Amino acid sequence: MDTLFRALGEDASVRKIQELFAGEGGTSLVYGLSGSQKHAVYAAAYAAAPRPTVIIVHSRESLEDWREDLAGLLPQVTVLELPEVDAAGEVFRAAASGRERSARRMDVLGRLVRGEQLIVLALAGAAVAKGMSRSDFSRLSLRLGTGEAVGLAHLIERLAGLGYERVEEVEAMGQFSARGGIVDVFPVNRTTPVRVEFFDEEIDSLREYDLGTKRSVKSIGALSILPLAQAEATGKPEPFLSYLSAEGTVIFDEPTRIREAIRTLVKENPDGKGQLFRWEDLLAAAEAHTVVFSALMLQQVHGCTPDVTMSVTVTNMTPFQRQMDLLASELSRWLAAGERVLALVGTREKADGLRELLAKRRIPSAVTEEGAALDSRLVSVQVGRLLAGFEFAQDHLVVLTEKDIFGRVKRRLTAKAPDEEKISHFRDIKPGDYVVHVNHGIGKYLGVVTLNVGGVHRDYLHIKYGGKDKLYVPTDQVHLLQKYIGAEGEVPRLSRMGGTEWVKAKARAKKSVEDIAEKLIDIYAKRKQATGYAFSPDDASQREFEDAFPYEETADQLRAIREIKADMEQPKPMDRLLCGDVGFGKTEVAIRAAYKAALDGKQVAVLVPTTVLAQQHYQTFSQRFLGFLPTVDVISRFRSAREQKETLARVASGEVDILIGTHAILNQRKVHFKDLGLLIVDEEQRFGVKQKDKIRSLAAGIDVLTLSATPIPRTLHMSLVGARDMSIIETPPAERFPVQTYVVEARDDVMAGAIKRELRRGGQVFFVYNRVMSIEAMRARLAKLVPEARILVAHGQMPEEMLERVMMDFYEGMGDILLATSIVENGLDVANANTIIVYNADHFGLSQLYQMRGRVGRSPRMAFAYFVYQADKVLTETAEKRLAAMKEFAELGAGFKIAMRDLEIRGAGNLLGSQQHGHIASVGFEMYCKLLEEAIAALQQKKPPKVRLEPVIEIQTEAYIDGGYISDAQHKLEIYQRIAAIRKNEEIPAFIDELIDRFGEPTPGVMNLLAVTRIRNYARELGIASISEKPAFVELRLTKEPTLSMERLMQLKERFGPNLTILPQQGMLRLRLLPSYKKDITNFLTRVLMALAGDMEALTRRTKKGA
Repeated sequence: MDTLFRALGEDASVRKIQELFAGEGGTSLVYGLSGSQKHAVYAAAYAAAPRPTVIIVHSRESLEDWREDLAGLLPQVTVLELPEVDAAGEVFRAAASGRERSARRMDVLGRLVRGEQLIVLALAGAAVAKGMSRSDFSRLSLRLGTGEAVGLAHLIERLAGLGYERVEEVEAMGQFSARGGIVDVFPVNRTTPVRVEFFDEEIDSLREYDLGTKRSVKSIGALSILPLAQAEATGKPEPFLSYLSAEGTVIFDEPTRIREAIRTLVKENPDGKGQLFRWEDLLAAAEAHTVVFSALMLQQVHGCTPDVTMSVTVTNMTPFQRQMDLLASELSRWLAAGERVLALVGTREKADGLRELLAKRRIPSAVTEEGAALDSRLVSVQVGRLLAGFEFAQDHLVVLTEKDIFGRVKRRLTAKAPDEEKISHFRDIKPGDYVVHVNHGIGKYLGVVTLNVGGVHRDYLHIKYGGKDKLYVPTDQVHLLQKYIGAEGEVPRLSRMGGTEWVKAKARAKKSVEDIAEKLIDIYAKRKQATGYAFSPDDASQREFEDAFPYEETADQLRAIREIKADMEQPKPMDRLLCGDVGFGKTEVAIRAAYKAALDGKQVAVLVPTTVLAQQHYQTFSQRFLGFLPTVDVISRFRSAREQKETLARVASGEVDILIGTHAILNQRKVHFKDLGLLIVDEEQRFGVKQKDKIRSLAAGIDVLTLSATPIPRTLHMSLVGARDMSIIETPPAERFPVQTYVVEARDDVMAGAIKRELRRGGQVFFVYNRVMSIEAMRARLAKLVPEARILVAHGQMPEEMLERVMMDFYEGMGDILLATSIVENGLDVANANTIIVYNADHFGLSQLYQMRGRVGRSPRMAFAYFVYQADKVLTETAEKRLAAMKEFAELGAGFKIAMRDLEIRGAGNLLGSQQHGHIASVGFEMYCKLLEEAIAALQQKKPPKVRLEPVIEIQTEAYIDGGYISDAQHKLEIYQRIAAIRKNEEIPAFIDELIDRFGEPTPGVMNLLAVTRIRNYARELGIASISEKPAFVELRLTKEPTLSMERLMQLKERFGPNLTILPQQGMLRLRLLPSYKKDITNFLTRVLMALAGDMEALTRRTKKGA
């Protein structure tokens, strides 16, 4: 934006603002600026003299505009928002509360303390929240450097004091773990965790590491760790502006409105009044810095008399709304008057397009590079982003933006890092988990035990089966185990070893899977042969429609759109399933497909499960098609019989392009389409079998797009790859601030406080109470607590029409509290409802709580979730576990690996039919997926890949991970699994590096374990079935198809002479063990196998142990 800044800098009033901005102290009032012109002027001032800057605004909308414009004006500058924290959170004692917001706030404050060059945007509520003083903050911050003698025990104590939580393995911000001489910590002020390694009491190294792989990424010299809790704060709280360095600047954007916003906050939340500073406190803290009050009108600043008051004259640009003739005449007028005109558009293509448009109208223009000087003889077109244009008359400067010219611009969304919460595989087995052994069935995993067998220590996985049966699985057979995944909360029956029930269960599941596979393949084959309509490729109108989408699409959305369009352009009918969580942008993808169909003169039917959803979709579609040709209509019970009749007549005559409705539109006797080309089915999983059959008959030969909000497990997706076209949207939408979550005891005052507080700010409340029997009693209790609230009741046993009416009333703001059972899980988006209270939350599964919490936080306001549990109840073991998990979930928010198990099963059930649920439960989800994959492959006549059997290695050497090296059972198992999965010997050195990085220098037992792995890999490649050590010799038993060459075997025979016996009848080689060989058996065997693999010199080379 150098061109713009340079041009602005020629204006006398802008130069004066730049001086005020860069001054040392002093207060000034600048009036006359608003919107993008204001953002551009202050961005130019920042570019001329960068310094830490705080901009305080009165509304979320205003903050978003600042953020958007600053991203375009100063792309290299860090712009952060200071998160609001919950003022009332200190008042009631919660058992657990979300830490994500306070962690982010601490990070911003830490950067201000360090004097980083950045711009902080703060809402009034965030700016007046009381927090620890700067001196406390600096005193409590921990600084570490390599070579310092800190002491391991002292560091652990300090971290706990700062509010960090000690865990077995760091998974999220605010946690630390210690093992051996290594401490891993994830400071709130860093984006990656750090590994601190000690040598005695001294810090030997500090390394950033990757949370996913646990591997170090780079070394750092020093580390500062900011406090997470205010536990040890002793001083008086101070406004956050005290953290800003002395040479910083504070901009109050519309000071009168900021003061008003602070007063409203106190009114809305009288309980939290003690946790907020007043306007006067904020001013006093600001006066230590350079202060600029920016307002549109000249006004009195309450409590302050500015040293300088100045005005700026600038006019807003009138939007041209695509009226190119009007634009051309204005441009001619400006150029004739000697104005310098700068037009900013989003991309290079658009810049070239605009230049061509202007050339057709004989207006001189050029696409110029950033930084080029403006020329008053032509229009300069540049790539850049700004929300709105303006005109500086005195400076002869006119700035036009894409929005002014074309009437719209895509808002840039701050993309969120991909969520880690969806577990892509289920290898993380903890003691106490249920597991499935391929040959023995379902058992309970009790942990890793070290047994002494024949004088040699080995580790085994201890598994308990039905009755008194137990099984010790050698760690090198860990691949035969899978984690058992059934529906959440279900306890499976343990199999008996040697019994027939497991064999039967597996056979039953296999049979059902084969039936499904057959059905799927059959449907797929039929559809491949059918002919449908091939839609024409995209044209300019389609592109224009897609440009009108106000947000930038995520990569997943774009991929799904491409896949769907490619299917529509084929002559065979499309049948695609689009999966993605709620709010991930599936609807926009469907809308684009609908537009494409309507452009070709085809009609589109959108089928939804409930009337309420039909209404909501109707609003979404209508808004999106505003100003475009297709007509949208809806058939639902909220329309009178006459209206419905008229709609149906218009559908039959082809006047309606897109019809939205519930299963009533499947009635082919009543609903006649003139020319149906596309059927979109939303939330397919909520239709019954009969309706699904009707859908099939309606969909014969036309394109079908099915949307599902149930996440499809990766494993299942892979196994269905040959049988169904699927698009998956996994990228979450733009970053929303986390919902502030509390886990609290059921106390009337807390619940009443939470409800009143939401009502005072004009919002609505979801209250989830899952007992239909006593829901009326709960209603009476709430009415007593909050007499002024209008309470609506909804539950699944109501007649459908009544339920829809209640939901619709709440959606339209006719009630303050919706007291409902867990049906709200898949209910409506009510943007005004920003508090959810879940009563007896410990009765729900985590995945349900996750879904319910997702109902709030869909608007710019701060949202709250209260998980309420009964205090004095004696909790069962599972409820206690749930409560602990719930607290963890509340504290960690997004970073927590949600137990998606329940959803995983639901996803499978929906895709494959509910009757499969029993089979999945009887063999576990992973085993089920494996069987399905095999069945589909068999039907498609793919040859099953040759399975090489795992060689059995039985040698007398201590090869195990001893407790002193890795003590935690879960880590131990993870490392065993990783070692068992090593198939190439080239991977071993890198793996040793990782072990050193994570746990320190490996012990001899661990090095032996890797040596045995190396031997196993050679044996597998050579076709050796087993290697067993006997007292006087070693036996190498070959498989039926060994791959070792005769020539090498003869060379080996030459080398060992009588010490090697070849027994072709038994398929065996026997090597005599000399005492020197026996002493280092792993080294000896490795050399022999290397020789058989072709490296004869291995027998004579001197090698280091473990090499």
